[in-house]
Amino acid sequence: MPNRRPILIVEDDETLLDMLSECLDETLEFSVTTAASIEAAEKILGHEDTHFDAVILDIGLPDGDGRDYCARLRRQGHSMPIIMLTGANEETDVVRGLDSGASDYVAKPFRASELVARLRAQMRIFDRSEQAVFPVGPYTFRPAKKLLQDVANNKRIRLTDKETAVLKFLYRSEAAVNRQILMHEVWGYNATVTTHTLETHIYRLRQKIEPDPAHPSLLVTEGGGYRLRPETAPMTERW
Repeated sequence: MPNRRPILIVEDDETLLDMLSECLDETLEFSVTTAASIEAAEKILGHEDTHFDAVILDIGLPDGDGRDYCARLRRQGHSMPIIMLTGANEETDVVRGLDSGASDYVAKPFRASELVARLRAQMRIFDRSEQAVFPVGPYTFRPAKKLLQDVANNKRIRLTDKETAVLKFLYRSEAAVNRQILMHEVWGYNATVTTHTLETHIYRLRQKIEPDPAHPSLLVTEGGGYRLRPETAPMTERW
């Protein structure tokens, strides 16, 4: 089962907020955090260790216009998909919302299934973009650039295409991934690829990312396969 992706919902309508939270939670894909105002959202997003894969943002909030807040988030460097919710569906309102930096725009009333579909679509687009980032232990993982960055230690790790694919698939998986499944996901149904090929790539990845490759704590062997532990606390630089 894939890791739940963190989503922030900024909405002051308590009934709608509860409905959206329940709907997203039931998919088993998302971990939902909520805020009822811009001020509350700013406090949540202000934490250095906070990461969200997407934001669902209402326009009519008690302490400001969501479109202005969306524009401010973009200026602050937040690049995740932002889906705007509004009761207005005039073309000028849609254009203003998109001009503020919104990725998509959903007019009320809407079906929850439609919002979830739009959310998934925007996240798929973003995951393929140069801006996509994923937290992996002490690193910021940028798949499009095939790069891991450890800002605290001023360290940059270049990855190969296959190393990137392995990390990305393991990041999306909550439990350990069987070797055969991982091979098929990364190399496809290639008869020439053996478990030795996979194990060689895992060995090289550990040499790059683990403080002690002989005793891995981030990319671990488990249940006849491998598991990535992206929540692992930051590690000291290996000299």
